[in-house]
Amino acid sequence: MAFAIGPYCVDKPVILAPMAGVTDLPFRRLCHDQGAGLVVSEMVTSDVRLWNSTKSRHRLIHDAEVSPRSVQIAGGDPKMMAEAAQQNVELGAQIIDINMGCPAKKVCNKAAGSALLKDEALVRDILESVVNSVSVPVTLKIRTGWSLDQKNGLTIAKMAEDIGIKALAIHGRTRECKFQGQVEYDTIAEIKHHLSIPIFANGDIKDAESAKFVKDYTNADGIMVGRAAQGRPWIFREINHYLQTNELLAPPSLSEVRQLVINHVNALHQFYGDYLGVRIARKHVGWYLQTLADKTQFRSLFNRIDNTQEQLDKLEEFFVCQ
Repeated sequence: MAFAIGPYCVDKPVILAPMAGVTDLPFRRLCHDQGAGLVVSEMVTSDVRLWNSTKSRHRLIHDAEVSPRSVQIAGGDPKMMAEAAQQNVELGAQIIDINMGCPAKKVCNKAAGSALLKDEALVRDILESVVNSVSVPVTLKIRTGWSLDQKNGLTIAKMAEDIGIKALAIHGRTRECKFQGQVEYDTIAEIKHHLSIPIFANGDIKDAESAKFVKDYTNADGIMVGRAAQGRPWIFREINHYLQTNELLAPPSLSEVRQLVINHVNALHQFYGDYLGVRIARKHVGWYLQTLADKTQFRSLFNRIDNTQEQLDKLEEFFVCQ
């Protein structure tokens, strides 16, 4: 099930989707340890003038990354995108991923993300500019089109391959659909049929069984998992096991989940420091609690803690009581 992105062989077909505010370095490492074959960074703005912000500085740490280091950039200006790609490579990126899939208003209003799909000439200019500016492989994430009556995913995909994009991830909705309604995988299957570069299917993959269905239906080289990994990073090993054996893997024990959560929160504290680490840990612990069972009372308590050691102590107490 291995595939290649330029010189890099990816030996597991399950990929962590880039998610702003989620797929930071500690989470990427965790998902890689749990079986993700490729992990993609949070979206980084192409406006390098904004890279001095605390948020961007954390997103631009690539030197301690698992390999291959894939960094996603977003923007709508070809020259700025090329400069962002070059500077990320200098910082250690081994793959540059271009975001043309994000449906968020604050991204689309700046003519970036999936808003670009409306303008095929601009798409071409951006892809050519970035591909020609760096020596590392460039990949692309798109949707099936801008709207249901403007599904130009195949046109964009063919253009991307011709320009030199090395792999393509496709979310099975249009920008207009955002994350609502039914995902359709026919467009992904059609694109896979016409292209020779690796294709990754994305959208509503929630567990091992849905991952296998989508992979078989589309014949995609890889499955890209996003929101389903929040609070459940072991989904990657579950999908890998099911794809290989057609058997469901037993869920992790409570003891294993406890150790994983504690290690993850510790890593967040170390990466972000005491102030930010405590606050970002609240979000991830909230997702873990949803996976375990919605423990509203404990979540409320945990969200009021402002001390790193107290967070760890309360988590230990929580798991002892389970």
